[in-house]
Amino acid sequence: MDALMQSAAQRALQYLEKLNSRSVAPAPAALKDLSKLDYALPEGPAPAGEVLSELDDIGSPATTANAGGRYFGFVTGGALPATLAANWLAGAWDQNAFSVLTSPAAVTIENIALGWVLDALDLPEDCGGAFVTGATMANFTALAAARHHVLAAEGWDVDADGLFGAPPITVVVGEEVHPTLLKSLGLLGLGRQRVVKAPVDDQGRIRVDTFPVLTGPTIVCLQAGNVNTGAFDPVGQICGRAHDVGAWVHVDGAFGIWAAAAPERAHLAAGVNQADSWATDGHKWLNVPYDCGIAMVRHSEALRAAMSITAAYLPDEATREPMHYTPEASRRARGIEVWAALRSLGRSGLADLVERNCRLAARFTDAFRTDGITVLNEVVLNQVLVKFGDTGRTKEIIRRVQEDGTCWCGETVWQGHTAMRISVSSWKTTETDVDESVTAILRIVHESR
Repeated sequence: MDALMQSAAQRALQYLEKLNSRSVAPAPAALKDLSKLDYALPEGPAPAGEVLSELDDIGSPATTANAGGRYFGFVTGGALPATLAANWLAGAWDQNAFSVLTSPAAVTIENIALGWVLDALDLPEDCGGAFVTGATMANFTALAAARHHVLAAEGWDVDADGLFGAPPITVVVGEEVHPTLLKSLGLLGLGRQRVVKAPVDDQGRIRVDTFPVLTGPTIVCLQAGNVNTGAFDPVGQICGRAHDVGAWVHVDGAFGIWAAAAPERAHLAAGVNQADSWATDGHKWLNVPYDCGIAMVRHSEALRAAMSITAAYLPDEATREPMHYTPEASRRARGIEVWAALRSLGRSGLADLVERNCRLAARFTDAFRTDGITVLNEVVLNQVLVKFGDTGRTKEIIRRVQEDGTCWCGETVWQGHTAMRISVSSWKTTETDVDESVTAILRIVHESR
């Protein structure tokens, strides 16, 4: 075991050391080699060292360098050193974070981590919370609590009696709602297409002046950080209207809500703490390893009602038991890595991480505009949308940038424009990374002319 684990650590460190000197996208030959793993199930066992070697030799070259400093696709953070180390240790612990009985350490650390997250984001300290796989399940979890709450106000117990015959719930979203929130609504039986879509402005923010009149059981879903522009819905203004008629306000803050932790960006999140629930990712801006999402709910009793589990062999402890707040029963202790991130960064380090990424996004923006290239959005956070002419030319440049390998930027369509989307989310990204990426992109742009 000692030799195997030392080999695993050595291979992992070698992988990390090579990230900045390799192509961000895997080479075609490496992708072709993945077929070497596709063979019939072996008849007998193999030495663990041989398994690890095969996995590293074939799998590592075929990965995308998400953990490096020049990956700017899909709002993906890296893994802070303390969080990666905590992940390895937690893997060795192999704890089921189901209950205090199954793991006192995991539950205690997760409870502390939840309190720290609420503190960092300026949210009510008595919120209920759940560590889940990502923002999709965090949205699902929080919206399950919302569904329970608004129907309970109508005298309907949805958790006991389901949705058949229940009072209808109106769900309001913005026109640029993230598709994973719609997926969550579908999973909850609230429908992906029966939502009311509120008009948005030229940055994707919901317009207060055209916001619909709310009546009856209603859930309003807002954004803290548009996935394309980084823009924030006017949460405070909408909360006032919604709460006047008893509506629940949920905030999808997959990455943008972390602006609340940075004093220079906190104004963007003004009013977010007035909502009833929030969803975010740990594996985005907090830079913990995959996978980690966090659901937070002001009305803790609604979350417990929606997620609780009972059985004769399960204790009903006075302490917060994760099994009563999460969709899963058995699950890994994701909160350990969140604890490690916040313990290693502290309040000032977290603020610096967010602010530094925002400054680097502005550095991209300045370089492109200096070269006469169109940046479509107001760059207020870490998201940059770049257009290189018509759709065909923009697509071609994005393809060539990805093939070049210096950096990796994704493609999006936003308000009728095909654009390159640059998301600066990693603790590893430096000014040098940005400058090298800009140089490569501009070279490709100039060659295409």
